[in-house]
Amino acid sequence: MKKLVVSEVWIYPIKSLGGIRLSSAKILPKGIEYDRRWMLIDQDNMFMTQRENPAMALFKLSFTEGQFIVHHTGDTIDLPFTYGSDPIQSQVWDDGVEVYEVSPFHSKWFSEKLGIECRLVSFPDTNERPIDPRYAFNNEQVSLADGYPLLVIGQASLDDLNYRMNQPLPMNRFRPNIVFTGGEPYEEDGWKNFRIGANRFAGVKPCARCVLTTIDQDTAAKGIEPLATLATYRRRENKVYFGQNLIPLNYNQIAEGDEIVFE
Repeated sequence: MKKLVVSEVWIYPIKSLGGIRLSSAKILPKGIEYDRRWMLIDQDNMFMTQRENPAMALFKLSFTEGQFIVHHTGDTIDLPFTYGSDPIQSQVWDDGVEVYEVSPFHSKWFSEKLGIECRLVSFPDTNERPIDPRYAFNNEQVSLADGYPLLVIGQASLDDLNYRMNQPLPMNRFRPNIVFTGGEPYEEDGWKNFRIGANRFAGVKPCARCVLTTIDQDTAAKGIEPLATLATYRRRENKVYFGQNLIPLNYNQIAEGDEIVFE
């Protein structure tokens, strides 16, 4: 059996905006530290994503001197770790979440850049949002991610998909937290209990993919791939699957180069 090694670690601090690649990261109960702890909400306090607003792809993030910076068309703004004191009742899919506006200044900046009235809000780690109880081990929680704390995808899975397509696509279409090399295509589908470095994880269910994967993360242009190709061989019960959702079972560091070991 080939050695499986973590090749990339990613966080997406603001839901549905650009990701940041890290050499190492701290695992917390809701997922990787800082991953999807912020999001944009509309005038009805509903979460916003690239599904309805593809231009959100054009916001890129970096981590410099201990702070996150958001970049958009030559302009930048910092992303504070503080937030306001007045709770806002918002929603992510069917889940009610209590969030806090970062600041009116930040909300105005994002509203002007997107051309849509919106607010930037933060979701403290102390606030509750349980995962689907059908897949929970011990009442696990999730951040503002769609449903689960982490997503893992094998590089071999993307390579196999790209082999089937006319134009190859980058991994950023799928927004994984962990990418690994050395495995067979789609072997992560069946992963149950394993370790990365000193941290244990459980695979809970393959990830059903949506139209967000069809949005070019550099231009915000929308197409039909990769869903059209995936649907020809990865379709099950009217859903298309790519990647495996994970929950952490303990909370240590993981890093690029860590070996993946099964228990």
